[in-house]
Amino acid sequence: MTETSEPAPPLLTDRLRHWVAVSPHRPAVTHVAFPGPESPGVHRTLSWQGLDERARAVAGQLRRTVPAGDRVALLLPQGLDYAAAFLGCLYAGVIAVPLFTPDLPGHGGRLASVLDDCEPAHLLTDGPSREAVERATGGRLPVTEVDGALPEGPLAALLPRPAPDDVAYLQYTSGSTRTPAGVMVTHANVVANARQAVAAFDAAPGRSTTVGWLPLFHDMGLVLSVAAPVHAGFGSVLLDPVAFLENPVRWLRLLGSYPGTVSAAPNFAYDYCASRVDADEAAGLRLDRVAALLNGSEPVRPATLDRFLTAFAPAGLAAEALCPAYGLAEATVFVTADRSDEPPLTVECDAGALAAGRIEERPGGTARLTTCGRPVGQEVRVADPESGSVLGEGRVGEIQVRGPNVGAGYWKQSERTAETFRDGWLHTGDLGALYDGRLLVTGRLKDLIVVDGRNHYPQDVEETVQSAVDAVRRDRLAAFTVPRGNDPGHDPGDDPGEDLVVVAELRRGTGRDGARNRERLARVRAAVAERHGLRLADLVLVEAGAVPRTSSGKVARAACRDRYLSGALGAES
Repeated sequence: MTETSEPAPPLLTDRLRHWVAVSPHRPAVTHVAFPGPESPGVHRTLSWQGLDERARAVAGQLRRTVPAGDRVALLLPQGLDYAAAFLGCLYAGVIAVPLFTPDLPGHGGRLASVLDDCEPAHLLTDGPSREAVERATGGRLPVTEVDGALPEGPLAALLPRPAPDDVAYLQYTSGSTRTPAGVMVTHANVVANARQAVAAFDAAPGRSTTVGWLPLFHDMGLVLSVAAPVHAGFGSVLLDPVAFLENPVRWLRLLGSYPGTVSAAPNFAYDYCASRVDADEAAGLRLDRVAALLNGSEPVRPATLDRFLTAFAPAGLAAEALCPAYGLAEATVFVTADRSDEPPLTVECDAGALAAGRIEERPGGTARLTTCGRPVGQEVRVADPESGSVLGEGRVGEIQVRGPNVGAGYWKQSERTAETFRDGWLHTGDLGALYDGRLLVTGRLKDLIVVDGRNHYPQDVEETVQSAVDAVRRDRLAAFTVPRGNDPGHDPGDDPGEDLVVVAELRRGTGRDGARNRERLARVRAAVAERHGLRLADLVLVEAGAVPRTSSGKVARAACRDRYLSGALGAES
């Protein structure tokens, strides 16, 4: 008797065709623009049929000039065109490269390096962005305006159907510790991750809507706002990241405007909302309709969850809706998340045990960690980063992932692929532990601060610093070590080793006189010594915006360290 293999799961484009057949006029994707500070929002919506027609129009344009398997870069602003362009690439059988328009502040160099790496055959943009795109790329590549694509594309049945293992797109990492690299995400990977995300939050048409301001070139933005809705057939609502930053209550109002809303944001965004949305605005919100708010992309701080819930529980926000999560581009994005039917779990740990690589719960312990839930449809284990041996629960090591969502490797980087994707497991470079089956993320292996043989996590030191002096901008600081002798307080007679340095942005309008800064340094040194048993060698206070960040908003500690060592930070003290 011969075994028969299970049929491959449908591609995203198969699912798009399905929703066109089942509910062609149901809203698929909506973009909300805010043309002025007082604007309530201008909504533009594509139905499933409209989205499919726009995607096929893009595919038809690409099929004329771009061979299957070539790269096509998306240099588009947030909006309906972006979703149509991405799906059009999948329809055409080309490899999409989700990027951003050249006017994204501070990322011109990254855009140039990514384009050099992926070597696109074609660029997709829109009419208003075309001039800037051609100027940034030197006019060397053919450009198609998505908003000007022919309204009638080829029939879906006439378009090629890629194999599940063909690369669907390159997701460039945000580069917090290394030069950005393109993760090869296959058609099967993105479908698997969309299914996992949908299963985690029990999302379905009619009872769920995603509301997202994360940029669509960001892995979570793309999966949560495009892939998962297309796979499961529920609506997606988009707003621009700038619209959120200008006025975060816009995001919160949209969360209350649709049934069963699911969204995601980094930790800083929840702090930002709690500090920027006043009580009168919060009173007008309806957050009882929120099903799940993922908190990921950067360390989840228990204090942030507390502040956000305190600020918005009166508006109906349930504690269960706060869902700390863990993911990374190499796993398409989604790995674990807390369930949306129970509140987040914060574990108070013994700080000494944590420094020694163990999770030991101690009520009142100074090390507080929030669990990031359990995996759905994939395996997660923790292993010793040096020996590779698998560790038991409560032991800190490297987080490793295996599942159908794990990417195929890095574009044109065979050595780095072999290092990261080996032995059937994705070696994430992140540190964490399993606790009652849930994942606790403690930090990045490459960011780990090791002083006198003890491990310390930079985000913990950063939390201590920003809690000690209110002049420091929250989550705009970086802790790292430098070779002893590179800090101003070094005594040449000291033993060699590593010294702790913190670079922190000052709040706008904060006084910068030397006496005040010396007072801040003394206060911070005392707090760091008391809580972590560490000597802070240098506290560098810089202007707002001086701490480097990645395109996804994470603090780039390695880049900050490089700037510190080169003297390029423009320090105030």
